[in-house]
Amino acid sequence: MFVDDGRANGARSLIQVDEIEALSSIYEKEWKTEDEANRSYSIKVGEGEQYVILYTKLPEDYPSQSPPVFQLSAPSLSNQRKMHINAALQAVYLDNIGECVIFQWIEKIRELLQEQLFAKDQVEENEEVVEDLSVKLDSVSVDTYELPEIIHGEIITDRRSVFQGHVARVFSTRQVKQVLDKLYEEKTIEKATHNIYAYRILKENTKSFIHDSEDDGETQAGARVMHLLEILNVQNVLVVVTRWYGGTHLGPDRFRHINNSARQVLDKAGFIPVPGQQQIKKKK
Repeated sequence: MFVDDGRANGARSLIQVDEIEALSSIYEKEWKTEDEANRSYSIKVGEGEQYVILYTKLPEDYPSQSPPVFQLSAPSLSNQRKMHINAALQAVYLDNIGECVIFQWIEKIRELLQEQLFAKDQVEENEEVVEDLSVKLDSVSVDTYELPEIIHGEIITDRRSVFQGHVARVFSTRQVKQVLDKLYEEKTIEKATHNIYAYRILKENTKSFIHDSEDDGETQAGARVMHLLEILNVQNVLVVVTRWYGGTHLGPDRFRHINNSARQVLDKAGFIPVPGQQQIKKKK
């Protein structure tokens, strides 16, 4: 399946070991070892007919000098779609040279597959609307069908535990539920050890806040994330931190990682207000 580059097999770097252990913790049975000696692995991304199998082989000098060698198997996708995914993975590597990229590759493939399915659903939905012009869209609240964009943060790994933040702009508790439901559709997130979240929504008419948080079994973690939103003066935002437990207790370090994951994804999304800059308000 892979072309051997002729280099002698050396001891696996600790970085590679940590990355593979993290991927095994996140994806469980979906992550498969093809050949342990040659550092070859695979994972199936997607369901039904729309899926991609990503095969990877780790060179000895990955990630410091070389990218993983990879192949894609996607029988239901056109050559154009495969080329698009291939180019996207190469772009991810070029943006993260010297860093572990397999997790980002997997999630990029998942993102591209979901975009394709969404586009297909939109076409079908538009056809239905054309057939039934009696639908009264003005009687439906926007947030009953408009899913906010979800932005995913970088992963933090410590002693096999993995942390990742997710964030979305929300203006109602209904949108909070929409975002959470969408996240939980992803099996790896739904099966995570903890999904900690907090949201803070400004009510324009009263200038007061609707807010809540969830520990999901990690005592006081939700309150800590809420406190972060408050001290950063973040509003109209839902932030979720997913943790996959790696088998080793982290003690207080886990709260530092939760906080850093939340702050990192808020910063990535541009949701941390700059002094003197007005917060984004809901469009009329």
